[in-house]
Amino acid sequence: MKIRPSKGLTFEDVLLVPRRSPIQSRRDVDTSTRLTDGIRLNIPVISANMDTVTEAKMAIAMARSGGIGILHRFMTIEQQVRQVRQVKRAQGFIVEAPYTIPQSASVMEAAEEMRLRQVGGLLVVDASGKLAGIVTRRDLLLAPAGFQRLEEVMTPRARLVTAAPGISREEARALLYQHRLEKLPVVDENNQPRGLITAQDVASPTHNPLATLDGREHLRVGAAIGVSASELERAAALLAAGADVLVLDIAHGHADHCIEMVKTLRRQFPAAQLIAGNVATREGARELAEAGANAIKVGIGPGSICTTRIVTGFGVPQLTAIMDSVAGVRDSGRDIPVIGDGGIQKAGDLVKALAAGAETVMIGSLFAGTEEAPGSPVIRDGQKVKVVRGMASLGATMGRREAERGHDESAESAEDWAKVVPEGVEAVVPYRGGVAEVLTQLVGGLRSGLSYGGAHNLRELQENAEFIEITPAGIHESGSHDVRKL
Repeated sequence: MKIRPSKGLTFEDVLLVPRRSPIQSRRDVDTSTRLTDGIRLNIPVISANMDTVTEAKMAIAMARSGGIGILHRFMTIEQQVRQVRQVKRAQGFIVEAPYTIPQSASVMEAAEEMRLRQVGGLLVVDASGKLAGIVTRRDLLLAPAGFQRLEEVMTPRARLVTAAPGISREEARALLYQHRLEKLPVVDENNQPRGLITAQDVASPTHNPLATLDGREHLRVGAAIGVSASELERAAALLAAGADVLVLDIAHGHADHCIEMVKTLRRQFPAAQLIAGNVATREGARELAEAGANAIKVGIGPGSICTTRIVTGFGVPQLTAIMDSVAGVRDSGRDIPVIGDGGIQKAGDLVKALAAGAETVMIGSLFAGTEEAPGSPVIRDGQKVKVVRGMASLGATMGRREAERGHDESAESAEDWAKVVPEGVEAVVPYRGGVAEVLTQLVGGLRSGLSYGGAHNLRELQENAEFIEITPAGIHESGSHDVRKL
């Protein structure tokens, strides 16, 4: 038995000491950073891979704002792959491998395919796979009653304006405007569909200048996987679908099976970007870095709905955990970033986590109340709220077991529920509107924090950072006090 001589600190235990600043405007600072050693973001914020936080809708909104979302893994491989593809198709100059439907299909089949794929149009192909026309949701809505065959409602090939592969963005923009089109099929010399350009995708970079894009101008997205051997199939499918980064999702990342999984993934998918964790110690971060991770996720129990520290007695206060993990990565001899996962309640916590050495932070509960989070808001005690749950809570644990073995009511018994020892809770959080509004407040606070730290960017913030411990009286003094709030 031993006791560490130094105290463990978290965000409320400290303040950053202001420095002389050359920053004249918050617009003069750079908030870009590394997600991994191979991927950059324009803002240092990630939405957590929780089933009440990140699915395709959240991932799209996060990437458009300059961050990234990590799709949770508590669904089938096919469902998760579909969500990756949905994010990838949400923005991009050319939609590659556009969805098609046979010319022989019915109007009802086309409507169902659009609903399932969550798209507004389909390319219609003949028996040889050549472009025969296009059908949109508008065609289906306005079709005269009694029309049942797709051929009766689609726009036929003879009336279509098409583009050839290799068309530039500006050429596509001009063509769309000239013919007042919303969709422009891309076909090769044999009339085989090779892509689809939409007016929204051509214009979107102007509307989202900070968007996190891959080399093909599609939104970036991450996806979580587990550590069992069967998850290699999930990893392969997600990477094939276009996932930009895989997140190894395990509560205690400094474990033999997690380290071995990182090594296996690195061998089988040498080009893949891998985030591993969670850890809270210097040794844990070092070993995952040495195993081949491209970033280390840090946090054991700091989340608002996590009870791991209460249930198990284990954990490290988050500020100390970040500092120790940064040192562990340095020990490994590798230059990879650390992600602070959990404990972010306000913009000041974000600034402190970054100043301590994290290059991004992962946020869960703060985003769970937004419009883009899964689930619909409900009214409780006159206030609009949404549900959030820790991924080690009772409901999430049982849901994970159901997803892993397939739904089988006979296999689910009271004994199964009784054997679960939850390390998280289920709760409600206030409805907060769009996630972009929450990000505006967080990133605005970060910009102000950089100016107080005399830093033009996050690297300078870390180099300049000086923390000072504060007392309970200092914590009280830091908030509004001795006044009556309006």
